[in-house]
Amino acid sequence: MDFYSDLKRIREKRPLIHHITNYVVMNDSANITIALGASPIMAHALEELEDLVSMAGALYINIGTLDERWIESMVKAGRIAEKYNIPVLLDPVGAGASRLRTEVTQRLLESFPVKILKGNSGEILSLKGIKGATKGVESAVSGELEAAISVAEKYGLTVVMTGKIDYVSDVKRNAEVENGTPMLSKITGSGCMLGSVISSFMAINDDPFISSIEGLLTYEISAEIAEKESDGPGTFKIKLFDEIYNFKEDYYNMARVKYL
Repeated sequence: MDFYSDLKRIREKRPLIHHITNYVVMNDSANITIALGASPIMAHALEELEDLVSMAGALYINIGTLDERWIESMVKAGRIAEKYNIPVLLDPVGAGASRLRTEVTQRLLESFPVKILKGNSGEILSLKGIKGATKGVESAVSGELEAAISVAEKYGLTVVMTGKIDYVSDVKRNAEVENGTPMLSKITGSGCMLGSVISSFMAINDDPFISSIEGLLTYEISAEIAEKESDGPGTFKIKLFDEIYNFKEDYYNMARVKYL
């Protein structure tokens, strides 16, 4: 599978990735998108959604910081994306930690088509109806392929369940990715930035299963290299941006992915 050809297409075409994301990671998500080669926009005002979503290559909705106005923007943006056939990635940050987050996630999934649902195992399991699986915005349980398949089937989409091993499923196809480093858990918003990277590949490759794997490998291999060159979380984060920016074709030789 030629992952690098899609990375080259991102760098050549610079697709617009519309983010409706949280305050905590907005700057980092924009920067990781630029480092990869795509073009980010962070906009949630209801009055401009039609103009901006219609131009996007992908829409990335992240529920990390919620209020009524933002929820309304997420619903409207998703429906505009459906109108213009723009693929949507949904990150249900903290689903299961509060009733609001779980209910908003379910409302969004029922309001418009979502191509990729990306979350940690606790967030994904909460959508399967398993309570107590999320602690804050972190997972309190280990990921399981069976749960990923179940949620993918329930909502008719591709699930990316992150953890020590990442699982990707669209029911018919399943994979596990073993790349990554525990250092990602030492910086805020590492999962949110992963969503930006996967969304960028989704804007180029219309197969959400493949674009999910491409995004995971590109981000997590970069993280592995960055860890070797860093002295701690601060330098790791800087090096992560650098390695995404400088990602080369032979880096994919480090890929540890299994198709199940």
